[in-house]
Amino acid sequence: MSLVSAGGYSFGLLPCRSRRRAKAIAKAALVEARPRAVPALRKSSGSGSVQKVLVGDRADDLQAEARAMARAVNASVYSPELLARNYGSRPVQLLRRTLQILVALGSFSLKLLIDQRNGVLDQNKRKRAAELRRIFTRLGPTFVKLGQGLSTRPDICPPEYLEELSELQDALPTFPDAEAFSCIERELGLTLDSIFSSISPSPIAAASLGQVYKAQLKYSGQIVAVKVQRPGIEEAIGLDFYLIRGVGFLINKYVDIITTDVVALIDEFASRVYQELNYVQEGQNARRFKKLYADKEDVLVPDIFWDYTSGKVLTMEWVEGVKLNEQVAIENPHPGNLLATPEGKLAFLDFGMMSETPEEARFAIIGHVVHMVNRDYEAMARDYYALDFLSPDVDVSPIVPALRNFFDDALNSSVSELNFKTIVDGLGAVLYQYPFNVPAYYALILRSLTVLEGLALYADPNFKVLAASYPYFAKRLLTDPNPYLRDALVELLFKDGRFRWNRLENLLVQGRKDRDFSAKDALQPVLKLLLGPEGEELRTLVIKESVRVTEAVVLGAVIDTYNSMPDFMRSLVFTGSRRGPLLMSDTELEKVIELRDQVFRIWGLLRSSENFDPTLLQPILQVLQQPEGRILGGRVVGGITQRLAARLLQQVLRTPATGSASID
Repeated sequence: MSLVSAGGYSFGLLPCRSRRRAKAIAKAALVEARPRAVPALRKSSGSGSVQKVLVGDRADDLQAEARAMARAVNASVYSPELLARNYGSRPVQLLRRTLQILVALGSFSLKLLIDQRNGVLDQNKRKRAAELRRIFTRLGPTFVKLGQGLSTRPDICPPEYLEELSELQDALPTFPDAEAFSCIERELGLTLDSIFSSISPSPIAAASLGQVYKAQLKYSGQIVAVKVQRPGIEEAIGLDFYLIRGVGFLINKYVDIITTDVVALIDEFASRVYQELNYVQEGQNARRFKKLYADKEDVLVPDIFWDYTSGKVLTMEWVEGVKLNEQVAIENPHPGNLLATPEGKLAFLDFGMMSETPEEARFAIIGHVVHMVNRDYEAMARDYYALDFLSPDVDVSPIVPALRNFFDDALNSSVSELNFKTIVDGLGAVLYQYPFNVPAYYALILRSLTVLEGLALYADPNFKVLAASYPYFAKRLLTDPNPYLRDALVELLFKDGRFRWNRLENLLVQGRKDRDFSAKDALQPVLKLLLGPEGEELRTLVIKESVRVTEAVVLGAVIDTYNSMPDFMRSLVFTGSRRGPLLMSDTELEKVIELRDQVFRIWGLLRSSENFDPTLLQPILQVLQQPEGRILGGRVVGGITQRLAARLLQQVLRTPATGSASID
C-alpha cells in the first residue's frame, strides 16, 4: 500500500517568542513550572521483559488514540444533503456570498470572453492564470484549497494555470490568540496551565485551516507543535462548497468543452478538505505514514501526542531543522511541509490530505514508466485503462500520436537526464486534450514528485527523480510475480518474435543499483510463466532464441579458436580469412559476436551481484526436470542440433548462407 502526503502547513522553525500578554489572556504566558519527572523505563533482566514494556507502551498509545477519537466523534463529515439542509434556508447569507463570488469570478470570466473575441486567449493565458490565483486568495480558505486542488489536475487545467495555481499559499491573517487558547481548553477539557509549562504567545505559523503554536508539555518537558483550527472554518467552507456544487451542476449541463463530471470532482475534493478538518484523522495519517516508511532511516515523521489531540487540536513532536522553502523558490504550494534536520533527515510535517494508491494502480504505474522509457507508446496508451484514466469504451489510438510527438523529443535524453517536471508538463498537455479523468491519487503523485524533485535540485542541481527511481522500477519488473508486471516484462523483452537482449541488459544494469535487488529472484516470474499452461507462445519464442544464442556461442568459440592460432597454421589449415572455416558475411559475423558478447555481459551482471549464489540456478534445473521442462529442453536441443547441422553442411558444401542458417 502506498500513501502520498500533500497537506498544507508550514511550521517547525521559529523560536518561541518572549511571553508578553495582557492580563485578559494571561494564560498565554504561563509561569514556568518544574516538569514532572518522566517515569523511568522499567528495569528488566531479559528481552522478554523489554518486549512486555514495549507492548504495554503500544497498548497505552492505542488507548490514548481511542480517547482522541472519542473527542472527535462529532467532527464534520462532508455530506451534500446535509449542506443543502443547512444552507438552503438561509437566502440572505447565500445571496451575500454569491454576490461576492460572482463579482470576483464574473469579472474574470468577462476578461476571458474578451480575450477569446480578440483572438488573444492563448497569448494571455499566463496573465489570466495569475489573476485567477489572486482572486482565489482574496476569496478565502475554500478557494485557496480549491485552487491548490486544481493545480494537481492536468486533465482540467492547461499548463499555464497549473503552474500559477501551484503557487497558491495559505497566506491568510492569523485569528486571535485568545480564541485559539479557548479552543484548546474546550477541545481537551483541560486548562492550559495543566497541559503546558509554556506556550508561545503568538502563532509561529498560520495556514488556511488553522495556526500553530510552540509549547512545552508539562508532564515531560518535551517541546511540541500545537495546531489549532481556525474558528468558524467549517461554516465558511460548508457555505462555499454548497454554492460551488450548484455551479458544478450548471457546468455539467451547459459547458460541453469540459468532459469531466464536475460535480463528482467537487464532491471528491470537498470530502478531502473535510478530512483535513479532523485533526485526529491527520494524526492517524501520520502514524500510518510513519509505519510504512519505518525502514527508511532518512525519513522522519513526528510522534503524535494523542492525549492532547482532538478534532480541532493536534499536538505533535517539535522538529528542529531548516525549511526547504526558505532555501529555494520552487513552483509548489507547500515545500514548507518538509524540513531538513541537523542529522540529515527529511522530516514530513503535515498529513492533512493523504491519498492511497490502489495496488493495481501501483503495478500499472511501474509498467507505465517502463513503457515510457522504452518508447512503447501503444502500451503507454493501454496503461490508461489500468490506471482508470479512461473508460474501456474510449479508443486510445488517437492518443498514441500525441504521446509520440511529445515523448520522442523528451526522451532524446537518457533516463539519467530526464527532468520529471518536463515530463509532467508534457503529459498534462496530452491529458488536457483528451477525455481523461485523472484519479486523485495520481494527481497527488504527480504533484508530490514534482515538489520533491524541485527541492532535491537545490541540493544537487544534477538530480533527476526518474533516474533515481528507475532502478526500483527495473527491479520490480524483473522480480515481481504480479501478472501485470510479468506480462509487461515479456512485452518489453520480446518484440516481433525476437528477444531484445539490450533491454534485458539495461534492466539488469539499472535493477542492480537498487539495494534490495536479488539476482536469485530475477526473471523467476517469467520462468514460471514459461512452463505454465499459458506459456506456449512464450515457449516458442524462447526455443527460437535459445537456438540463436547457442549457435552464437559455438560459432564464437570457433572464431576465437581460429584467431588464437599462429599465422602459419591458419594459412595451412584455412585460407587465412579472418572468418576462418566459416562461410559468413562480415555483417553476419558481427551479429554473431555481438549476440555472444551481450549474453556473456548479462551473465556477468548476474554473477557480479552482491547476493549472487550459484545455487540460484538450482530452481531452473529443478523446473527442467519436470515433464513440461523436459519437453521444452528436448525442443531446444532439437532446434540447436538442426541449426548446427545446417551450418556444418553449409560449410562442407561451401555454399552461400541461407535464411535458415542465418544468425538473424
